[in-house]
Amino acid sequence: MKHFMIEVTYTVPIEQIDAAVTEHRAFLQKGFDAGTLLMSGPQNPRTGGVILGRAESLESIRTFMMQDPFNVKSLATYRFVEYTPVKMQPFMKDWCG
Repeated sequence: MKHFMIEVTYTVPIEQIDAAVTEHRAFLQKGFDAGTLLMSGPQNPRTGGVILGRAESLESIRTFMMQDPFNVKSLATYRFVEYTPVKMQPFMKDWCG
């Protein structure tokens, strides 16, 4: 399993983001339910967000994220950074496996 930090950058005024955030979070819940996503949240200041996830490949997590309403509605761009978890809190060992 590969691990990814996904940086989301808003490309529209925050009012357009606010109008789509409920739909965006419902989409992300699918990733949490499937065990693909670990955590997500907005950046401070609110210019985008950060998501931690895992998948078999960059292509598979990219394909998943391209279904995000923020992408479908052209509200944000995404940057995918693959990383290798080396040190972590003990409670993370199962997820990072």
